[in-house]
Amino acid sequence: MTHLTVSDVTLTFGGLNALTRVNISIEPGIITSIIGPNGAGKTSLLNCVSGFYHPTVGKIHYGKRNLTHASPHQISTMGIARAFQNLELFRGLSVLDNLLLARHQNLKYSIFHAVIFFGKASRMEAENRAYVEKVIDFMELEPYRKKMVGNLSYGVQKRVEVARALTLEPKLLLLDEPMAGMNIEEKEDIVRFILDLKKEWGITIVLVEHDLGVVMDISDQIYVLDFGEVIGSGKPHEVASNPKVIDAYIGEE
Repeated sequence: MTHLTVSDVTLTFGGLNALTRVNISIEPGIITSIIGPNGAGKTSLLNCVSGFYHPTVGKIHYGKRNLTHASPHQISTMGIARAFQNLELFRGLSVLDNLLLARHQNLKYSIFHAVIFFGKASRMEAENRAYVEKVIDFMELEPYRKKMVGNLSYGVQKRVEVARALTLEPKLLLLDEPMAGMNIEEKEDIVRFILDLKKEWGITIVLVEHDLGVVMDISDQIYVLDFGEVIGSGKPHEVASNPKVIDAYIGEE
């Protein structure tokens, strides 16, 4: 099991710090939530971990591997996947095709094998298809597998976004507001999927979420950001009683 460590990370845009000396340790096999008011730097932190941004200062390690300046493609091959807050799906393709396309990095055969589609190519395609079908079954997407993503409801599209990340067979899954814009029933489904991913699949979850009720119910540990700095961390009950966290969310009387 591999730890993710963020060490003294500062991210600067034109002299403005989106993150300032952030230190976070993500323990394997648990659900870690990152919360904070709008503009606190939560998504910026996920962007640094997933390679979309590179820290101005500081280091990010996943086990012994240095992710600080790695590309998103390199990071995805290390067992880290991400579901985005804004849907990153091909709306004109079916659910099945979106998920198969997400596994393109697993198709490691030559043009020759692709042309004749025999032996290695056929075997790898079958293996990829089997794994995608496993994800479809887990995320309960069977009724939508042949439907174009753009024609599906927003809640189902969010499930497809999570499923797309799962097709990469991650050991660490970054979820950026997976319940945003959902109704209560849809949120309950996503919560159930997250808990099952931890329990049945053994995946480490990093969750960015605004619904504090959900965060407090399912998180094993929580980090709180405000203006790009960590102002509190610990177990849910510890964070809920932290005066700095209360001030950040509620304000002083």
